[in-house]
Amino acid sequence: MAKTIGKKTRVCIAMSGGVDSSVAAALLKSQGYDCIGAFFITWTKDAKGLTKCPWEQDVFDARRVCAKLDIPLYVFNFEKDYKKRVVDYLFAEYRQGRTPNPDIMCNKEIKFKLFLNKAKEIGADFIATGHYAQIKKNQGGYDLVKGKDKNKDQSYFLYTLNQNQLKHTLFPIGHLIKPQVRQLAKKFRLPNWNKKDSQGICFLGKVKLTDFLKTKIPVKIGKIVDTQGKVLGQHQGTAFYTIGQRHGLNVGGLNAPYYVVKKIRKTNTLVVGLDRTKELFAKTLTVGSLSWVNQAPKIPGNYQAKIRYRQPDQKVRIAAKTKKEIKAVFPKPQRAAALGQSVVFYSGKKVLGGGIINKIN
Repeated sequence: MAKTIGKKTRVCIAMSGGVDSSVAAALLKSQGYDCIGAFFITWTKDAKGLTKCPWEQDVFDARRVCAKLDIPLYVFNFEKDYKKRVVDYLFAEYRQGRTPNPDIMCNKEIKFKLFLNKAKEIGADFIATGHYAQIKKNQGGYDLVKGKDKNKDQSYFLYTLNQNQLKHTLFPIGHLIKPQVRQLAKKFRLPNWNKKDSQGICFLGKVKLTDFLKTKIPVKIGKIVDTQGKVLGQHQGTAFYTIGQRHGLNVGGLNAPYYVVKKIRKTNTLVVGLDRTKELFAKTLTVGSLSWVNQAPKIPGNYQAKIRYRQPDQKVRIAAKTKKEIKAVFPKPQRAAALGQSVVFYSGKKVLGGGIINKIN
């Protein structure tokens, strides 16, 4: 794959129009790499015109940054692939009453597969992104390591990366904390240095996830009951709620806030309970769709894990179940684990890999 232009190593940088990827590009340029910017169009609007990703403003910002850095910008239209591999997956999982993570699927299918292949086609040795994570070479290959900024660490979203992808990937800002990145953006005089960080799923914009899901998943009225079976109200379909959800339940008049603790698809029933309700906690998770960054860790074994982004590391014991699934046993019961969520396993700062929750005990 490797192609060099003269003595320079060519890097294709995923440019979102935001500060992180812009600083990543500026750092690589300052380090002497032959840099190319790449912007992906992944979503313009859905068929009903409900959502619209502000990609026009983002590509404008990316162009301004690339002009400032004197590097070319390629624009790739990945909209069809994004719909098929990320959005359709999102709908399919919610239809099954699960809670998927589209960011993880986007990284797996778009940024580190489709984009990496496109970068190869234009002669790049590496791709680079503005992720807060680090790659470190070891004797047998590459380790994926947490970003230095504990508040911004994005290693959770990257657990599906394999050795070949890590070999051809750079994370230029992974060793920095966010304030340093902002400072560098000003130092490099980037035109978007004070742009706000993006929040949530890009294509939703200001649209609520529930409203977006309703464009493809029909409303199905059912009962909301407490853990004793007492009817408290009605819901619009179990697909539109997730474990641990508090808002949007419309069960007012209660003395304390209630949370979704269980979804019974067969009877279309939503079970709610108090914050410390035992049904909201689980000690054992069956995890499938496994992906290991390097070789699978020693099983059984004691490690750390996260069942959601930004969760503090939790002690966990991994035990074998079948060839395709493992059991993750937590000494401390985990609150609001949901089917479809990703569990990511760590050994200290190193990402071992992860998988998707298929069963909760």
